[in-house]
Amino acid sequence: MSELLKKQFQAIISVSSEEFDYILGHFSHKKFKKHQYLVQAGDLVHYDYFVLSGCVKSYFTDESGKTHILLFGIPDWWITDYEAYYFQKKATVNIDCIAETEVLCLSHINREKLCQEFHALEHFFRKKTNRRNVVLQNRILTLLSSSAKERYEQFIVDYPDLVQQLPKHLLASYLGVTRETLSRLYHAH
Repeated sequence: MSELLKKQFQAIISVSSEEFDYILGHFSHKKFKKHQYLVQAGDLVHYDYFVLSGCVKSYFTDESGKTHILLFGIPDWWITDYEAYYFQKKATVNIDCIAETEVLCLSHINREKLCQEFHALEHFFRKKTNRRNVVLQNRILTLLSSSAKERYEQFIVDYPDLVQQLPKHLLASYLGVTRETLSRLYHAH
């Protein structure tokens, strides 16, 4: 399973097998059951998670109790509450498993240590952060300026495999629509 992480590194930086083994030694491996939390609002966040298998959702629950899904994490993706992770604050989002999930966990201390030891790894994480910033900016702009139909169609283009895996109520929450609206969009497509 760690080959997935190695492949992601090698798409951006050059890492020898020995270096990769050393880097991998700074991660812990965990398995989570469906509905189990990786991150829970109000708790300190100790890890950035690299998803090996399964699927997780990151979400915020507002004061009225409405859930807003920020993003999904699928294999080959990184996910955590980044504000809490970087600044050692309490989490404001929850991240829980939609399915049984396997992850590699990287503590902030180990991330900083590895980045000091390997300039290339610091470059890798900077590139990943830049990509995440662009994706989140585009998500916000899409929510602000696109119709429900346009958001649904873009989701299908961006995540064709995920559409079939997700329960419809989660997809509706992510798109910012009701289940009824999603049902109409689903049958019209």
